Amino acid sequence: MGLFNVTRPAFFLLTGIPGLESSQIWLAGPLCVMYAVALGGNAVILQAVRVEPSLHEPMYYFLSLLSFSDVAMSMATLPTVLRTFCLNARNIDFHACLIQMFLIHSFSMMESGILLAMSFDRYVAICDPLRYATVLTNEVIAGMGLVVIARSFVTLFPLPFLIKRLPICRSNVLSHSYCLHPDMMKLACADITINSIYGLFVLISTFGMDLLCIFLSYVLILRSVMAIASHEERLKALNTCVAHILAVLAFYVPMIGVSTVHRFGKNAPRYIHVVLSNVYLFVPPVLNPLTYSAKTKEIRRAIVRVFHRIEM
Repeated sequence: MGLFNVTRPAFFLLTGIPGLESSQIWLAGPLCVMYAVALGGNAVILQAVRVEPSLHEPMYYFLSLLSFSDVAMSMATLPTVLRTFCLNARNIDFHACLIQMFLIHSFSMMESGILLAMSFDRYVAICDPLRYATVLTNEVIAGMGLVVIARSFVTLFPLPFLIKRLPICRSNVLSHSYCLHPDMMKLACADITINSIYGLFVLISTFGMDLLCIFLSYVLILRSVMAIASHEERLKALNTCVAHILAVLAFYVPMIGVSTVHRFGKNAPRYIHVVLSNVYLFVPPVLNPLTYSAKTKEIRRAIVRVFHRIEM
């Protein structure tokens, strides 16, 4: 049986860094370190929130959801990224590629929804602190988490089927070391209008709306903070938002860069695609646990207690 059947290849070929294939094995060390930080750091935060009663609050429940999505994103990409860079094993089965594409996009959307939920948490905590405990009950938090997860999987459920219906016969070489919908649909030798429209609809209706709502929440937060008479109290209120703002920037800036290059940067050098996609892949899971550990003293104390118990 040949490489191609009537409608699609038996497998895709993943790509590391164009032009540096012979030396990209040297990146295996840094990649392993980044995966270790992402998986280890987020696992520690999950454990700290689980065992520390002082962290059984809405803000930290949302943080544990964020850590879960970061761990899931890292696990979804780890096999193909390390195989590509460490072993130069570039092939991935067609259906395995579809599954990985679905998981990456789903966990990415999940992270966007969690960041929106966290901005709502900050809004209530700063703008209406007296109602914080009654608004963000455990039932409400669980409901928000279920909605975020359900939205991700339901919205993106059509993507694998939209790819499967396309005859892919131009090439079977992908631009990254993992599978993405825009990358796969460009290999089709048929009209991809439906895929493109649906992808744009998902991008605007979920990620775009999430970012807009996060922006509006911070407009309201700033307006509330500016009404505080004490300069010290203003800084204290804003300081509770720093880690979340950094998490939002770490997630959305690379994502916007990747989306822009995929849609409008057809003539951009290939290494630009590779660099942006890997920043999008690695920065949030690596940076989030470091940021929250550095900026949140309650998390630091809980982590110290967790390691102290382990040593005992």
